[in-house]
Amino acid sequence: MSVLYTPKGRAREYAPLAVNHYVGCTHGCQYCYVPTIPPYKFAEGGRSRFHEDGLPRKGILASLENDCRRAPGNGERVLLSFTTDPYQPDDAEYRVTRDVIAILHAYGYNVQVLTKGGTRALVDLDLFGPGDAYAATMTFLDDESSARWEPNAAMPQDRMAALQAFHEAGVQTWVSLEPVLDPAAALGIIEETHQYVDLYKIGRLNHHPLGDRIDWSSFGQNAVALCERLGKAYYVKHDLKAAMLPGSLGPRHVTVKQIESAERPAARRAVPMQAALL
Repeated sequence: MSVLYTPKGRAREYAPLAVNHYVGCTHGCQYCYVPTIPPYKFAEGGRSRFHEDGLPRKGILASLENDCRRAPGNGERVLLSFTTDPYQPDDAEYRVTRDVIAILHAYGYNVQVLTKGGTRALVDLDLFGPGDAYAATMTFLDDESSARWEPNAAMPQDRMAALQAFHEAGVQTWVSLEPVLDPAAALGIIEETHQYVDLYKIGRLNHHPLGDRIDWSSFGQNAVALCERLGKAYYVKHDLKAAMLPGSLGPRHVTVKQIESAERPAARRAVPMQAALL
């Protein structure tokens, strides 16, 4: 089975290719949907077991190199990761994310990481180039709310510090405003981070009863108006767009196709595998 894969459904709005190199995630987010889908929902221990350990997938590096050897890249970005977090606390021990990035680069792919790990990601900043991207999932601005919903993830200010560091290093940055647990907080995040974030991907809250109590049409309209006022590029995911009035999106809205075409300024030159892992 290929570990370098093409996402489907809602995930396809985020990336054309992805790798999930850890099994489990110790951030312990209460809203996490992954433990509710196969094969995780049928695993012994359920949600608590999923959040107990973040272990590297068995044979992940050899499998990834085999996939890349069969289908080298041409500058496409590979997202790390959908069903786990590349910079959860356990990565400090295993350091698998660094090797995954090196392999992808060696075979002509660019990368984009999506994480709540904050400044833990700075350990790999030296690997990132102009074709890569760094992204953070942002939910709150206050530590108390973040700690309640995402107990082992980096605190909001730490995530913002990482975004700013990558931006200052010349790496494209984006923020995932999904899930939205507090619409006012999501708007505040845009206000707080817009000077060092290049793109906002805006969604809603799914798989949780709180989502039924939020006025998604109003939130979507307000988020669009704010991005337009600040002159920031944004992408509204299909499920949120469906709740909004027709014609709500402004000129700063970008499509998946536009995002992906902009992500490939040039194909990454493949380098010998041994050099890539040094």
